[in-house]
Amino acid sequence: MVRTKDPAIRSLLIDRAAQMLRMREPVTLRSLVAGTGVSTMAVYTYFGSMDGLWKAMRQEGFTRLAAKLEAVSMSADPVRDLAALGAAYLSNALAGPDLYRVMFDAGFELEDAEAADETLHCLVGAVERAKSASRFRSDVDPLELATQSWAIGHGLASLVVTGPLPHQALAHGVPMLTALFTSSGDDHDRCRRSVELGWSPSTSSRQ
Repeated sequence: MVRTKDPAIRSLLIDRAAQMLRMREPVTLRSLVAGTGVSTMAVYTYFGSMDGLWKAMRQEGFTRLAAKLEAVSMSADPVRDLAALGAAYLSNALAGPDLYRVMFDAGFELEDAEAADETLHCLVGAVERAKSASRFRSDVDPLELATQSWAIGHGLASLVVTGPLPHQALAHGVPMLTALFTSSGDDHDRCRRSVELGWSPSTSSRQ
């Protein structure tokens, strides 16, 4: 009889391993399952091996990020939407800080690198929409601008999640994104309003 795998157990092991790494605790089969009520065999059942667990941890981070980005409602304002995607990125990092730290650890391979790349392509799509709406210049490279936008969000998220900056520092994203998008051709005042509308969820509460 084949047992149905419980996604809750998979998530439990991934989250626990990420937390242990943050605390610099040695992650072994026994230490991972200690106190969870799960047997060491669960690691093999859900991940195949400890190496499989490491890969799954990074992949899970991007899977959860993709779900956050997909949940963002698109509007008639592509610049607002671009900022809203950045806010969702921050929300994902704040909701799962331990896993966020692991996502970008190149020491662990990804199970599906292309799926992880799709998270950046969401931003690329929003930039393309902004170009079509004449908010950005026609010579703007969507991938380049999306990467720059991502870098701003990632920088703020990393500094807040790891502790050097307080949560309130996320508000700096508004002037930073406004400057970036204005340099790409958008009207400053209109851009500022759009960015404030999209970015506000990330600064108004700890989502």
